[in-house]
Amino acid sequence: MLAEIRAKPALDFLIIGAAKSSTTWLQASLQQASDIFMPDPELHFFSREFERGFPWYAEHFPQQHAGTLIGEKSNSYLSDPQAAERIRDAYPDIRLVALLRNPVARAYSDYCMLYRRGDVHERIEEYLDPSRATFRRFIDDGLYAAQLTRFLDRFPKEALLVMFFEDMRASPQQELDKLARHLGRSDGSLLPHAGKVKDSKAAMVPKRLRELLKPIRPILDPIRNTGPIQKVRGLVAREVRYPPLTDVLAEGLRAYYAEDVRALEGICKRQLGDWLATPVRRG
Repeated sequence: MLAEIRAKPALDFLIIGAAKSSTTWLQASLQQASDIFMPDPELHFFSREFERGFPWYAEHFPQQHAGTLIGEKSNSYLSDPQAAERIRDAYPDIRLVALLRNPVARAYSDYCMLYRRGDVHERIEEYLDPSRATFRRFIDDGLYAAQLTRFLDRFPKEALLVMFFEDMRASPQQELDKLARHLGRSDGSLLPHAGKVKDSKAAMVPKRLRELLKPIRPILDPIRNTGPIQKVRGLVAREVRYPPLTDVLAEGLRAYYAEDVRALEGICKRQLGDWLATPVRRG
C-alpha cells in the first residue's frame, strides 16, 4: 500500500457530494478556469474503485503544471462509510467541498434520475417510503449530518466548505466567490457555467429500444451528435413522465430527516427549517 500511495496524483481539492445537488454544474463552472483541472467523469475512487489502486487513479490526471489546481468530483464520497478515512490517509491536507440540497427534494430527484434510466420502476413508494424501502440509496444518502461527521472527525473544520443548492441557485456568483476563497483564489476568478448540464425534461429514447441498440453502441456513439442520427432520435424519443412524489411520501421523508436536519443545523450554524416545510416540485 505504501508504494501505491507514493503513486498517487497531486490533488488540491475534492467535491464529495451530495448527488443531485448541482455538483456537475459546479464542476463545469470550475473547469472554465484556465488554472483548474478536473477529470470529466466521476471516478468514485475512494468509494467504489479503491481496489484499483493509486496508479489507476493517477491515469485520469495529466502531467502537473505549476499554479494549476487539481481537483476531482465524486458524489459517492460523502455517503460512503469508508471514503473519509481513505481520503484522510492519502491527502490529509486536502480541501473538501460539500454541496447539499433539501434531502426530500434530493431523494426524489435521485429516484427520477434512475427512473429515467430504467433502473427503477414506477411504484415510487417502494423506494421513497422510509418504513418499507429496501433499496436505501435515495433515502439514506440525504442523512448529511451523519455523513459530514465522518469527515469532521478526520479533518480540521476549515478544510471542509459546506455549501447549499438553494444558495447556489439564488446567488451563483456570490457562492462561487466563497468557493474561490476556500481554494485560495480571488473573488471573481470563478464564473457561473451558463445553462444546464443535465436536463431531466429532455426527451428520452425508450428503454426497450436502448436495449436493442446496445450491441451496436460502439458504432453509434462516435456519430450520435451528427445531424442524421439526431433526426432519427427526435422521431423516437419521448417525454419522460415521472411518478409524482405524493404528499404522504413527502411528509414521511420530512419526518425521517428531521433529527438529522437539526444536527446539521448545529454543524453548519444555519437554520434549515425550510427543508422540513417546503413542498417539493412534482416530476
